[in-house]
Amino acid sequence: MTVPAAGPTPTRAPTGSGEINLFRQGTGRPVVVLHAAGGAGAWNPYLEQLSQHFDVIAPDHPGMGLSDELAEVADMDLLVQHYVALFDTLGLDRFDLVGASFGGWIAAEVASTVPERIDRLVLMAPGGLDVPGAPVADLPAMTPQQLFPALFHDQAIAAAILSMPPTPEAAAQGARDMAGFVRIAGAGPVFLHNPELPARLSAITAPTLVITAEEDHIVPRPHSEAYAAQIAGAELHVLPEIGHALYQEKPDVVADEVIAFLSQPVPAVR
Repeated sequence: MTVPAAGPTPTRAPTGSGEINLFRQGTGRPVVVLHAAGGAGAWNPYLEQLSQHFDVIAPDHPGMGLSDELAEVADMDLLVQHYVALFDTLGLDRFDLVGASFGGWIAAEVASTVPERIDRLVLMAPGGLDVPGAPVADLPAMTPQQLFPALFHDQAIAAAILSMPPTPEAAAQGARDMAGFVRIAGAGPVFLHNPELPARLSAITAPTLVITAEEDHIVPRPHSEAYAAQIAGAELHVLPEIGHALYQEKPDVVADEVIAFLSQPVPAVR
């Protein structure tokens, strides 16, 4: 796993009852990138590569990373409203949208709510659906010794992470991020999915790429397959020898997939 990239200075955007932290770097077509349950508050090599081709906007979800909690954003519908308002604040009328895992679920919800604003959509190992026979991992209940081996195909990466205990500051940030995630992801029978989402996927009109790991121990591959089957014209790319932490484990491979897809011309009529 590569070391974090230095990246741009984080900026603050006022929204609702507080402010959202975001990173922005690059020129060209705007691409909004929504992070997974982990990795908020930091620029990474994957974002760095995308920013060499596009104007990358990477916000932290409310209550995660460096963003304020925003107590009024208490469920997925309200989170979608938050993001639509944030896009208005940033002057983003039409843009490409990329989301991974938890961020993939958010991206699918946004793209089905305001399809006219999304030019291209990339979902990477997305949550959000209830797929019989393929339950998602119970992330809040997992210990680090369970979580990191499940995230990565390369177990040397997991071992290296586990060999370096987090600082108190990092542990506190991790706990805050998990709390922000759980507030939206829910618990029990509705954990990490929205029963109303499948009926709305037909509203997505953007050309869509779904990327998944060949073997995913967090959000199993059938979830990505279900998205690709239910979004008209969606492409499904299955990557071998990689785990759920797609852009953390192999940032070069994943960035190349995303850049190639986003670099295609957007159809004039959708």
